[in-house]
Amino acid sequence: MILEFRTYRLKPGSSEDFLRVMREDSLPLLETAGLRVIDYGRSLVAEDGQEEAYLIRAFDSLEEHERQEREFYSCEAWLKGPREAIVSRIESYHTIVIETSEAAVEALRRR
Repeated sequence: MILEFRTYRLKPGSSEDFLRVMREDSLPLLETAGLRVIDYGRSLVAEDGQEEAYLIRAFDSLEEHERQEREFYSCEAWLKGPREAIVSRIESYHTIVIETSEAAVEALRRR
């Protein structure tokens, strides 16, 4: 299994709207496209006072990760859908991709 951790440093005052758009628009779209969302939310600690959020996704392989991301982020539903509402609230983001077990993925899944 491949596990992707994406962290977002958000523009000041935008975390509530970012998380709302993620929950209501972006996550359903990701899941409809077959991307496996494990968890998302607000960071419990704000580094340097910055608002931050995260998204954790799982993939069967590194090749699937690359293929699904390429297809999703170029699809019309994303580009004409929640893309602008999401990216306009992000100051910067960082992604880490690791290999792990299915058990580890399930242990991280939001219940």
